[in-house]
Order: sequence, then C-alpha cells, then structure tokens
Amino acid sequence: MSNKKYDCLKIENQLCFPLYACAKEIVRRYTPLLNELDLTYTQYITMMILWDKKKTNVKELGEKLLLDSGTLTPLLKKLESKNYIERKRSRTDERNLIVSITDTGMALREKALSIPEEMGRCVCIPEEDAKRLYELLYKVLDNLSEQKRGE
Repeated sequence: MSNKKYDCLKIENQLCFPLYACAKEIVRRYTPLLNELDLTYTQYITMMILWDKKKTNVKELGEKLLLDSGTLTPLLKKLESKNYIERKRSRTDERNLIVSITDTGMALREKALSIPEEMGRCVCIPEEDAKRLYELLYKVLDNLSEQKRGE
C-alpha cells in the first residue's frame, strides 16, 4: 500500500535526479575526448571562454562559469603550468588578476573543434529539443541566481 504523502520523496518524481545523472554522464562522455587535449571538463569550459575572449579577469571568469575562487584558482594554476594561460596582476588595480590565453592555449582550439559534434552524436536528440532544453536549463539557472541574489 502506497502512502501518497511520501510520493514527493520518490527518486522518479525528482527533477534533480535526471539533471544530476545527465550532467554526470555527459561529463563522463567528454572525458576521453578531453584527455586528448590534456584537459578536464572544468578546464575545457574555462578554455572555451578564453578562446573567445582571449583575456578576462578572474572575477568575470568565475561569474561566467559559476565557479568560486576556491575552485577557480587551482584550475587556473594547472592551466598555467601547462602553458595554456598566463595570470598577471592588473597594473591599475593589484587586486584584479587578469587571465590571458597563450599561443599554446590558442592552438588547442583547433584540436577541440570536433568535440561539440561528437558530443551531439552522444546526446541524440533533435535540434529543436536541444534548443528547448538549453532554454529551459538557462531559465532554471536564472531563477536560481535570482533567488541567490535575494538571500
């Protein structure tokens, strides 16, 4: 006999579980592709921003990636040790740490070109569904960010 009161605690009724499971599985699928570039998934998304912007400060990078400095600092140190990025203090404000992509880091972009297409083949959903999912996920993220700002 099922007690309806506890239905909300069933895993199949949770939105968080398929989000968690999908994220975990997608990162797992990225891993062999990123191993060829000597990058973790978090390093990869950091490089994606730097391939586009070429230079940014740590604060903006953290905001864009939704990462705190405790996570970002070791990640950036690792990318710097691989000669993919440089970190320098701003001349105008010593508190501001500027992250710039190196030529070696830029060269990785060419090697990464096939990754989005390969990942698209793993996910296997129609383009319209992918766009809708993207919109819905960003709507959830925006709502969560709004709530966090209001705390």
